[in-house]
Amino acid sequence: MADRIMMFAIPGFFILMAIELLAAWIMKRRVYRLNDAINSIGLGVLSQVVGVFAKVLTIGIYAWVVQKVALFELPMDSAWTWISALVLYDFCYYWLHRMGHEVNVLWAAHVVHHQSERYNLSTALRQTGSGVLLGWIFYLPMALLGYPVEVFAVVAVIDLLYQYWIHTELVGKLGWFDKVFASPSNHRAHHAVNDRYLDRNYGGIFILWDRMFGSFVEEDDIDRPIYGTRAPLRSWNPLWANAEVYWAMAKDAWHARRWGDKLRVWFARPGWRPADVAERFPKPDFDLHRVDYDPPLSRALSIYCLAQFAMLLGMGVHFLQVAPALPLLQAVLYVVFLVASLCVVGALLEARAAAPWLEAARLLLLGVVPLATGQWLDGSVLPRSVAIAVAVVCATSLAALPLAWRGQPAPTGTAASPAQAPDAIGETALR
Repeated sequence: MADRIMMFAIPGFFILMAIELLAAWIMKRRVYRLNDAINSIGLGVLSQVVGVFAKVLTIGIYAWVVQKVALFELPMDSAWTWISALVLYDFCYYWLHRMGHEVNVLWAAHVVHHQSERYNLSTALRQTGSGVLLGWIFYLPMALLGYPVEVFAVVAVIDLLYQYWIHTELVGKLGWFDKVFASPSNHRAHHAVNDRYLDRNYGGIFILWDRMFGSFVEEDDIDRPIYGTRAPLRSWNPLWANAEVYWAMAKDAWHARRWGDKLRVWFARPGWRPADVAERFPKPDFDLHRVDYDPPLSRALSIYCLAQFAMLLGMGVHFLQVAPALPLLQAVLYVVFLVASLCVVGALLEARAAAPWLEAARLLLLGVVPLATGQWLDGSVLPRSVAIAVAVVCATSLAALPLAWRGQPAPTGTAASPAQAPDAIGETALR
């Protein structure tokens, strides 16, 4: 049931993003940027496809605890079971979320959600691919109390879906609502890196937890939130987005001279480093007014990346639909292709020199293999006419690629100045 709810929600995500984009245009606000939105949505796709495999860990452990250790057997047909489950889930989520900002190894997973330097509905889809490794621990109290697996799975989706709408700058303060519930104003403060807002407002549905446990801060109209992280990602690679903090911790642990520090790196607060490591391998100070990461992208390449990403998005939705019936090897191969493709699109957005060659190889693989084997990536038989259509689309893309790349204005790794940066998807696509 939870999977069906999520599948029905996916079209709604994009409808609401279109409405937000239209509202921003009417209000003359610039809240979207093409490269950032593609990266955020791509990370959401990555999170969902990884989640297919992670259910064995998360749901599997939860189900075992309910069956073997639970103190009670709560009825599924009771409204009280569902209502209390949602409240308790949000309470557990509060502590997972809070620890995700206070413990380095948990921050390494959660950081993905905060890397965007924009704040819009696409940011809500920017989810971690590694959070399942430890996140399940925080929900074990629900299993111990005997909440059925089906109830847990559904309230988890409800809690997640609620949080989608609060990722917007276009909804102002809501009076009494802000005092009880997580809201756009409350959550904007959560995503900000300003000193005033740092590590506050963790509630998923209810902001009451923050008020109870001293982690609440009100958004200040004078001190406008600035988004991102204090160690900016500066990349559109979805794999690196998930790995960057783990890699930084591993390097610090390797370089630390004391064994205690090698262990402490993983469990200290984010930003803590052993003194000897910080001295030998210093990092630049945080600059609140840094220039956003926005490598210049030509109009043609912007349109090309958007078109390829739209096709990958469709493939991702298809994978989620067929994944439950796929053999493990087939599912893994499908996911490997999807993730590699998202990385190639990221390389194009960064204008990396190797990106056109990687994209050409990806298109050749996608066009030739189904035509030669008569099968799609999930192993299903592909009608000859469909295989030919896929090959034609790939051939057309391959022909368009050098034309799109030809007008690319700048090398990789550059960041446009605020005056140069295309701020809205519409502006980027029409430039």
